[in-house]
Amino acid sequence: MLNLPNVALAGALILLGVGMYGLVTVRNALKVAIGLQLLVKAVLLILIVAGYASDQVSLAQSFAVTVLAADTVVAVTSLALAIQVKQRMGTLDVKLLSQLRK
Repeated sequence: MLNLPNVALAGALILLGVGMYGLVTVRNALKVAIGLQLLVKAVLLILIVAGYASDQVSLAQSFAVTVLAADTVVAVTSLALAIQVKQRMGTLDVKLLSQLRK
């Protein structure tokens, strides 16, 4: 019989896989940011499961909220940067942007 921590851990591993696949295969900067967000959400889920397994759920939830707040700042900053790059350069292709020089 499946219990909640095993299901949550399986879901986190699926999120990790999808996030890594997104980082490796896509070239669009917005999709890379989405892949990173998936990875962070998977780590948060693993953190909560680890807290549940060690009977320290409140500590794990505190860490998760802290990481979530920092992650929100990173997400907003990366999206704002992507908007500025798109307006100035006309593309979000990571390979093309990595070849740009001053």
